[in-house]
Amino acid sequence: MKMASFKEIISTLPKRKGWKDSNNDLFLYQGFWCSSFFIEGVMSAQQNFQSQPSDIVICTAPKTGTTWLKSLTFAIVTRTTFDDSTSPLLTNLSHDCVPFLEVDLAQSFTNRDPKNPLLATHIPYSSLPKSIIDSSCKIVYICRNPKDAFVSLYHFIARRLVFKDMKPLALEEAFELYCQGVSSYGPYWDHVLGFWKASLDRPDKILFLKYEEMMEDTVVYVKKLADFIGYPFSSEEIKKGLVEKIVSMCSFENLSNLEVNKSGKHRERTLGVIENKIYFRKGKVGDWENYLTPEMAARLDSITLQKLNGSGLTL
Repeated sequence: MKMASFKEIISTLPKRKGWKDSNNDLFLYQGFWCSSFFIEGVMSAQQNFQSQPSDIVICTAPKTGTTWLKSLTFAIVTRTTFDDSTSPLLTNLSHDCVPFLEVDLAQSFTNRDPKNPLLATHIPYSSLPKSIIDSSCKIVYICRNPKDAFVSLYHFIARRLVFKDMKPLALEEAFELYCQGVSSYGPYWDHVLGFWKASLDRPDKILFLKYEEMMEDTVVYVKKLADFIGYPFSSEEIKKGLVEKIVSMCSFENLSNLEVNKSGKHRERTLGVIENKIYFRKGKVGDWENYLTPEMAARLDSITLQKLNGSGLTL
C-alpha cells in the first residue's frame, strides 16, 4: 500500500481537534489518537518493517522519559566503542543516535546501521509491527506519572510551536482533551496498560520501567537494563565505576548543558526544523504541582485509579 492510499484511509478515520489553535487534527487509528503524519509512518512500519532478533526497541508514550532512556541505552550498548569523552551523545541529540521507527525509518526500513541494534517508537503495543511482536527482539518500556506526563507534553508542544508561529491551546483546554484520552498516541492509560499487560505475559521480552523509580536509583536500573538487553556490566566494569559514569553522562544536567542540545537542530527533512533544546525542560518528578490546580490533579488521579483498577499497576 502506498502513502496515497494511507492518506485515503486516514481521511475516513474519526477526527478531533489537536492541541494547536490551527488546523492540526488528531485521528483515531486502532484505538489511539495520532496526527496523520505519524499514522502514515505507523502504517508503513506495520506493513514493511522486519525486526531482527538482535533489535532493542525502546517504546514510550511521548514525554515520559524517551530522551533519557535512549541516551542510557545507547551508552550501554556502545560502551566498548566509545567512552564518556568520545560518545556520539556528546555531539548529537539522542534521537539522532537511536532512529525513530515511524519517522526516521518510515520511508526505508533497509537503511539502518547494521552496527546499531537500537530503535525507538511511540507506537502502542497492540499496533506494533507483527515482526517486533513475533521476533525474539527485546522491548524496553518506560512510563511516568500521568500528571507529569501531561505537563511535559503540553510544554513540549508549546515550545515547539514557538518556532512555527503557531499557538498551543490553553493549558485548561489541553487538559480537558487529555482527560478524554485525546493526545498524541493517547489515551495515555491505554498506552501504558498495553505494555504493562504484555510485560506480565512475556517478562523475558518486555522490561517495564517507571520514570520515578529510575530517577530514585538510576545506577540500579541501568544495571538491570543492561542485563535485560544482553549487555551486562562485568564485575571489572562495575569496580571501575563505569555504571556511574554512564549515569552521569546521560543525566539531565549534563545533556541539557551540551552545546548540541542548547543550539542544535534536527529532523529538518521529515518534521521540519526542531530545536534540540525543547527536549530538555526540567526532567523533575512532581513538577505538575506548579501547573495543575488541586482539582485538576484530583481529577487525573481519579481517572488513573479507574483506568488501572485491577491491573496491579500503580502510577
